[in-house]
Amino acid sequence: MFSSISHEVCDILFCMKTLRQYIIEAQENKQAIAHFNVANSDMLLAVFNAAKKVSGEYGSPIPLVIGVSEGERDAFGVTQFVDYVISLRNEHDYPIFTNADHTYSVERTKEAIDAGFDMVIYDGNEVSKEENLRNTKEVVAYKNEINQDCLVEAEFGYIGSGSSIKDEIPDGVSEETMTKPEEAKEFVTQTGIDLLAPSVGNVHGMVKSGNPALDPKRVSDILLLTQTPLVLHGGSGSSDEDIDAVIDAGISMIHISTELRVAYKEGLQKGLHEFDSLAPYKYAQYAMSQVQEIAEQKLRRFFRVF
Repeated sequence: MFSSISHEVCDILFCMKTLRQYIIEAQENKQAIAHFNVANSDMLLAVFNAAKKVSGEYGSPIPLVIGVSEGERDAFGVTQFVDYVISLRNEHDYPIFTNADHTYSVERTKEAIDAGFDMVIYDGNEVSKEENLRNTKEVVAYKNEINQDCLVEAEFGYIGSGSSIKDEIPDGVSEETMTKPEEAKEFVTQTGIDLLAPSVGNVHGMVKSGNPALDPKRVSDILLLTQTPLVLHGGSGSSDEDIDAVIDAGISMIHISTELRVAYKEGLQKGLHEFDSLAPYKYAQYAMSQVQEIAEQKLRRFFRVF
């Protein structure tokens, strides 16, 4: 597990806790940090407003991770996205962090580390196990050289791909391709990653007939052997009961993307239909409102703010 600086030391130094420290606290308190993927500043501000609102209900700032895939950060601008989030962090004194989500090459992962992302995900599911291991080790070595505070996450086990609505469970997603605790331990030991995203019944995107059930027992078994914080990808569409169970079992962060995309698209369509204006910020308010509503629901669920 991560080691932690005491709250007393942090108070004396007047420092904001690191993402690493917030993850430790989430583990200890059986909470999960919400990770929201965004595609533009509208979605980012909607999620940020949701976090501030729920933090008021909770009584203290709730940590928030904003993720951008390769395509999303190209749309933002890689360094521009980091600068924007840092400006929110500094202006509001709020624990909001950045993640370079699902990065498929060593070069682009290094690009994100150089840009100052708080965490990066190297996704080696499309290459051989040997190449995945080699590339992940290279990414970890690079971040240790450039920025040791940056966290490296790897996905281990197959859960499909794409933040989309799927007709059925993706081919190749089955109990056989779920993460095996012993193999996960070996992978973590050999690579030195900071966070592990396992396959425990989750899938990327949402399945029309309903997402598969999550496996909290597998979560607890993987955590026990790896002693590494676990991240649930593909949180959109999972039942509240399943989410509660995997948080209790040891999941420390949960990714939400597809549900936000659906909310944004539906809200934007509504705004364009109902608001007769050429000013984008006016009709975009519909989209932002619906994204914020989803984000508030997830934040309350994951951080146990009821």
